[in-house]
Amino acid sequence: MQISANNPTRKSWLPVSEGCDFPIQNIPFGVFLTKDDIITIGTRIGEYVIDLGAFHQLGYFKGIPLTDDMFMQDSLNDFISDGRKTWRLVRNRIADVFDAKNPALRDNAKHKEVIIFDIKDVEMLLPINVGDYTDFYSSKEHATNVGLMFRGKENALMPNWLHVPVGYHGRSSSIVVSGTSIRRPYGQTLPAGKENPIFGPSQKVDMELETAFITTDVNNLGEPVPVDEASEYIFGMVLFNDWSARDIQKWEYVPLGPFMGKNFASTMSPWIVTMDALEPFRCEGPKKEFKPLPYLQQKRKDTSYDIKLQAFLATENGESNLLTETNFKYMYWSMSQQLAHHTVNGCNVRAGDLMGSGTISGPTKGSFGSMLELTWGGKEPLTLKDGSTRTFFNDGDKVILKGYCTKDNVRIGFGNCSGKLLPPIKYKFPI
Repeated sequence: MQISANNPTRKSWLPVSEGCDFPIQNIPFGVFLTKDDIITIGTRIGEYVIDLGAFHQLGYFKGIPLTDDMFMQDSLNDFISDGRKTWRLVRNRIADVFDAKNPALRDNAKHKEVIIFDIKDVEMLLPINVGDYTDFYSSKEHATNVGLMFRGKENALMPNWLHVPVGYHGRSSSIVVSGTSIRRPYGQTLPAGKENPIFGPSQKVDMELETAFITTDVNNLGEPVPVDEASEYIFGMVLFNDWSARDIQKWEYVPLGPFMGKNFASTMSPWIVTMDALEPFRCEGPKKEFKPLPYLQQKRKDTSYDIKLQAFLATENGESNLLTETNFKYMYWSMSQQLAHHTVNGCNVRAGDLMGSGTISGPTKGSFGSMLELTWGGKEPLTLKDGSTRTFFNDGDKVILKGYCTKDNVRIGFGNCSGKLLPPIKYKFPI
């Protein structure tokens, strides 16, 4: 089935400003709360949110097999579970209805009043009920940088890294939507030169500039998914800040890996950009240093995506500082390889599962995806516009991630993924 929604010449009758992340070629999916306290599923064009529940009730999805309440829920999980054919039919139909040449809704003032909202009048919510969350570690540059800092040049990459998409299972309950503030976490740390740990607020709260992909129902327990079929089960992508407490993480991670230094919060952007919308931006990923084992070998070459990524720090005075610029195309392991590896042992993956990319770093210092790398473990502080410096984040700092693709005069973006770091909570019991 053709992806007609991607037509680069298509224009919408809704106004879309130049450089907007959400032209009619995007049509992402999200969940929002109206000013009447109604939760509904929607999409976005320009600075307008479309209530797909009302859109469906008023007959604009006629001929597409959808349950009556498909878009009148508090998550996208059921829609995602319906599969790629439904996603494409729905997205193509939305593009047709909002096409500048189509008068059906454009000239119906009564329908527009209940379907279309100004983005300023709604509150974006977490778009999925995250069942399981896996975080990969698939940027070679990032893994190498961390290895250099902690193990030295000879052991920068662990022996398995170039052969297997390394990952770990994270905590889904602490994934929050963009705009949610984050509390500085408490935990155990081992101060330099000391033999025994101390307890207190982390002094090294960091970002991880990531993306994440969301799956549909992939497989039954015990049934691996072939790597060349894996992309059929990926609904779309979001921006993802996997906040990290580096001092807590350093003390705890041997022998079982990340735990308290990671599970206190992860921030997710509210709009899921579909893989169909990203299809025009496919590109080749990095050349593999070793030929992967057969179950990870992909037939097609363009297995990555040219997604420009940025991270900003906004201080309490509101001043924005660009921290880094990188690109998803630097990822060593593709999303299909990650998903194939995830299921090769028979692990079942379900609709609404979230797979983090891991920190995405490029080949130069200005393209590193974490403060750990940008300040080289805190040894090289960054100077901000106001003259203050940072090695890691201060209370009151707001971290903003952005991502977008451009081609044929079309820009497909993700919107913002932001979170403000607040002081640690005051405990009412002895710690």
